[in-house]
Amino acid sequence: MVVGKPLLAARLSISWNPWNLNVKPIPLTTFNFALRLQPPTYLNLHVRASCFPASSPLPQNDDLQALLQILPSDLHDNLLNEPDRAQLLEVILDLGRLPEARYLGKEGGQYIRESEVTVKELEYAQQAVGEFGRDNRAGIEGTLHRISAIRSRKGGIVGLTCRVGRAVSGQIDMVYDLLQYWKSILFVGRPGVGKTTVIREIARVLSDEFHKRVVIVDTSNEIGGDGNIPHAAIGSARRMQVPEPSMQHRVMLEAVENHMPQVIIVDEIGTEAEAHACRSIAERGIMLIGTAHGQQLENIMKNRTLSDLIGGIGAVTLGDAEARARNCQKTILERKAPPTFDFLIEMRDRYYWLTHQTDKSVDMLLRGKIPQVEVYDYSILYF
Repeated sequence: MVVGKPLLAARLSISWNPWNLNVKPIPLTTFNFALRLQPPTYLNLHVRASCFPASSPLPQNDDLQALLQILPSDLHDNLLNEPDRAQLLEVILDLGRLPEARYLGKEGGQYIRESEVTVKELEYAQQAVGEFGRDNRAGIEGTLHRISAIRSRKGGIVGLTCRVGRAVSGQIDMVYDLLQYWKSILFVGRPGVGKTTVIREIARVLSDEFHKRVVIVDTSNEIGGDGNIPHAAIGSARRMQVPEPSMQHRVMLEAVENHMPQVIIVDEIGTEAEAHACRSIAERGIMLIGTAHGQQLENIMKNRTLSDLIGGIGAVTLGDAEARARNCQKTILERKAPPTFDFLIEMRDRYYWLTHQTDKSVDMLLRGKIPQVEVYDYSILYF
């Protein structure tokens, strides 16, 4: 199926097989990196035949009723009758302020009622949720929802962010071909763009369809849901819970040493220790699927804590002859090592992704050149 029409002269449709593996990836459009901040309205996309048609959104299971039950009855009823409830992203309850609902694809929020949130309502929600962890996060057993608390200086809860967790099937059609390469993939995107949803579905596909031994290191129980029995959305992947966020890197290494995984999946890589743990795991031949906050590859390159994920950046002094040959200064920046993640995917939006072959893109950016990326744009299918 070909969608749209070509608008860019700098477009090249390719079958991308960088390691010459015996697979048939989906040919997708590549375009000049300098143009990516102003994406075209239409892209000449070759879409997987099994993809859902435009009239059929991706199937979802959000257990929304379980989340609404922790809210005051009037908010529960208002949201349950909301026509856009399938797009509900989160509910904000802040003491002394109007309760607010936020929706996917909409800027700002929408007030649910005209009276402010009270202490009793926050206490009711807290009791319904139960104990919060040290990271001020909690879940609802058997679901993928997350409730995060804001506390006062004295430790009392003065605000709650009730975030809807959804199991979405079919979204990784966008990167199904990359999984066949058996290479590590890092997803980069701002909060709320759907990174956790994607890696949850990848866990299911790798464990159930590729029949791989998959272990999820689930620091906040966001991937596999709250409770000791993981949510069915992760398929047959195993899940290791983390006692507290600072121990995530230790549990990652424990998973490798004790449970013989072929794939490790970890959400929100954010510390130097976690970045080093990722490198240690990748060097043992284990496939890594991870996420990190950021908007694009350059954010990771400039982040000293996380730059090791893309090979690290270091200063190199060239000889006079070499500097003249390269027509550059004697001290330049270069990538120090092979990247931990072979592919880096920028999730600009839920349905608009840019895929880098990490080593090539990093090297080109350091040389001041424009790397090519693959564009995955499914928004024209669903909207």
